[in-house]
Amino acid sequence: MLTNELIHPHLIGALAAAGHGTRLLLADGNFPYSSHSNPAAEKIYLNLRPGLLTVDDVLSALLSAVNIESATVMNSDGSPVPAHTSYREALGEAIPFEQVDRYAFYDLARANDTAIVVATGDQRLYANILLTIGLAG
Repeated sequence: MLTNELIHPHLIGALAAAGHGTRLLLADGNFPYSSHSNPAAEKIYLNLRPGLLTVDDVLSALLSAVNIESATVMNSDGSPVPAHTSYREALGEAIPFEQVDRYAFYDLARANDTAIVVATGDQRLYANILLTIGLAG
């Protein structure tokens, strides 16, 4: 029996196939999955309806199951992004947290080392986060 918070079979399988240094995209409901992510990435659709599930919900479950080495988020037009504050809190200060512009973020999401894309129903703008999987602890 699984003892962590993550029980989604498809996501667990994708994480099991990924290794250290692999990137995982948690995408908000506005992200263009089909054109701006690695075409070979495992796509997991958790976007049941607007607002359900959020990136925060998925991030919380993921953190119970896998170590994260670093995180990258998409900059806004200069305005603070509330989602980024909650991500920093969830990840803690020890995890490097980088902000890049939209097109650089899309390039990272399309890169070969982005192996998993999780579509959420998060309606917040700029709520996407790329996580790099770390070593087992």
